[in-house]
Amino acid sequence: MNSKYDFQAIEKKWQKYWEEQNIFHVTEDPNRPKYYALEMFPYPSGNLHMGHVRNYAIGDVVARFKAMNGFNVLHPMGWDAFGLPAENAAIKNAIPPARWTSSNIVNMREQLKTLGISYDWDRELSTASPEYYKFTQWMFLKLYQHNLAYKKKAAVNWCPSCQTVLANEQVVEGSCERCDAAVDKKQLEQWFFKITDYAQRLLDDLEMLPGWPDKVKIMQRNWIGRSQGCQFSMDIEGCDEKITVFTTRPDTVFGVTYMVLAPEHPLVSVVSAGKPQEQQVQEFVKRMQYLSDMARTASDVEKEGVFTGAYAINPMNGEHIPIWIANYVLMDYGTGAIMAVPAHDQRDFEFARKYDIPVRVVIKGEESPLNADELAEAYAGDGVMVNSGTFDNYSVEDGKNAVIEYMQENNIGFGTVNFRLRDWLISRQRYWGAPIPIIYCDKCGIVPVPESDLPVILPEDVEFKPSGESPLNYVESFYKTDCPVCGGAAKRETDTMDTFVCSSWYFDRFCSPQETSLPFTRGAVDYWMPVDQYIGGVEHAILHLMYARFFTKFLHDINMLEAQEPFTNLLTQGMVLKDGAKMSKSKGNVVSPEDIIRTYGADTARLFILFASPPERDLEWSDQGVEGAYRFLNRIWRLVDEYADLIQEVSLPEDFSQLDENARKMRFKTHATIKKVSEDINARFNFNTAISAIMELTNMLNWYKDVEELDLAVFKEAINSLLIMLNPFSPHIAEELWQRCGNENSVQIQNWPKYDPQALIQDEIEIVVQISGKVKERIMVPVDSTEEELREIAQNNSRIKELTNGKKIVKIIVVPNKLVNIVAN
Repeated sequence: MNSKYDFQAIEKKWQKYWEEQNIFHVTEDPNRPKYYALEMFPYPSGNLHMGHVRNYAIGDVVARFKAMNGFNVLHPMGWDAFGLPAENAAIKNAIPPARWTSSNIVNMREQLKTLGISYDWDRELSTASPEYYKFTQWMFLKLYQHNLAYKKKAAVNWCPSCQTVLANEQVVEGSCERCDAAVDKKQLEQWFFKITDYAQRLLDDLEMLPGWPDKVKIMQRNWIGRSQGCQFSMDIEGCDEKITVFTTRPDTVFGVTYMVLAPEHPLVSVVSAGKPQEQQVQEFVKRMQYLSDMARTASDVEKEGVFTGAYAINPMNGEHIPIWIANYVLMDYGTGAIMAVPAHDQRDFEFARKYDIPVRVVIKGEESPLNADELAEAYAGDGVMVNSGTFDNYSVEDGKNAVIEYMQENNIGFGTVNFRLRDWLISRQRYWGAPIPIIYCDKCGIVPVPESDLPVILPEDVEFKPSGESPLNYVESFYKTDCPVCGGAAKRETDTMDTFVCSSWYFDRFCSPQETSLPFTRGAVDYWMPVDQYIGGVEHAILHLMYARFFTKFLHDINMLEAQEPFTNLLTQGMVLKDGAKMSKSKGNVVSPEDIIRTYGADTARLFILFASPPERDLEWSDQGVEGAYRFLNRIWRLVDEYADLIQEVSLPEDFSQLDENARKMRFKTHATIKKVSEDINARFNFNTAISAIMELTNMLNWYKDVEELDLAVFKEAINSLLIMLNPFSPHIAEELWQRCGNENSVQIQNWPKYDPQALIQDEIEIVVQISGKVKERIMVPVDSTEEELREIAQNNSRIKELTNGKKIVKIIVVPNKLVNIVAN
């Protein structure tokens, strides 16, 4: 035909065809194996970036490949639409967040469609639509009914710029992860989800996830932070109160020389009251209120504190121990109080040396000093107990058990487990989020909104104040309501939910997004869930993935679904870099997907981004690489376009056994490529090497088309296989060329080719001949030639003879069926 590769017309044509034919729409089919492919849905910021393109292209390869292998594939898309950026944009541009968000969704949806991603758009959802957040509120009510949602006053992370509370996970090195402002501490009444009730299951069930990267599971284990130890209480001299502590080192209890309370601990004001140190304590507490957890506890931050004037009594030896407050102890970890053992904990050691507090060695290692004055740093190694009364000479591990046993027998304390994981703070003092479905009544107290009254609609006609305070506090029509219990005047909760609540169950909603009475139907969710392949950034390893796992376990417990884990397999793709740095407007190194698609086409953009690097590694952007991908697609276009008419009427025989040598070589390459591409996509996600194999097949076809006696059946089989294998990567050109070759129906609904083992049986194979380790020749030899035969064949090759003429052959190394290396000098 010799026509031009007009990618713009081709891509529009096939995107229209897919939409009109509804080719990616699926329903539950119990007679077919299901496959749920999902990329983390985006925040609708307005424009796709190259990171999005990479994420969605990876997912599309998987979805298309599985569909062509007979799976009933669910591949949906939606929008994580609530959040602070929309609110900030509304304030800056005087545009309601709903309108700003809706406009961005329209634009990004069109951008996604130009990429040719195989989404079932009938399942599209937005977390900011009342139809969706009705059920986010339903989730809150269910958690509340099961005593897993509660309100308490707490010292919280407060971003003065965003004017909202931040979860611990949203504070990065003392700053807000969103705006980088320094984070303060503030006492507020907040709503929490009791994720700590699921801590052990969240930890144990990581063993159910062999398809997750180890680094992600390690991050979750560390965040959950399980510690085995004991909890016990110390009396306070002259006071009826007790200090409760948790320790993982009960073997060091005889080495306690001071106690430390977190500055926020409620006992601080009690134990310092009336003491000479009271004012100094109050000043220190006030100063700590304005420091983030990171600013107080980082390893390079100097340890500081104040003596309260009070003493605790060690129940194991009766010693009176000074009670301090210090910056390095936090209220929300453990009990907010620690027993300080400076000889065996480095933080305690530094603090004790600074404030001249005694240090007592109670664990003696083989080479560690017994005299505390000789310690240059805390000794945290193994050894035996010393200076510990009747427990002397116990090993560390035996000593831990013995001390816990003694405490339990004498009602001093008990062995227990502690977790680093804290309850999930979900209150946000912002407007653009799902309203918390709670009503406050002076008579009835806290009253949940009845399920029949959901959704609690977020008003759209609001005015933003310069202070940044949520406008919901000023919209009477929103916060003024009647108590559903007594009918009296009442007030709605004006906080909204953390957006991570919305994204903790969206994958379930995709299973039946039009359902109106429940978040999803049981039949649909049990057919599709869990997600078979989840794809997204490793930055979500702790927050989103942990919360999604928590919600799934809760929904399982209340008999809403069968799955106990949301995502069977997880791929965390690398970033897209340019000039060695992450693309960002501030660095001026952003490449627009729209520009690339306009210049080269979506198929080229997809092919490059899938070929340039394995998906889990960072990808360095290359303009030359994009041009190379474009040239390759043009090469395929010219090859197939030239022979499309010729092979249209050719029938493929059932028996390919009677072939000449060139046809056998061509068929071997075709089926070797099918085998490699199938394995690379299915087992390893090595898309770059799969594309490389397709390129090699294309090169072989360009050679074969010029042989004297072209076997058109072998040629057609190779072309058909090439186009089917190209489809997951560059679907538009694959569809167009498939049609031009006279094939009916979409290439997407074809069966993935299976390699013929007989075609892979070779009489001859190509081996490499090296001279002193450098490749000089490639020659065909009989399969399974002996080492002696290979030596003789290599040495008799005319080019090798020429290159070794006059040289002394030191030795010849042979690797059967692979290479001959002639070492000569």
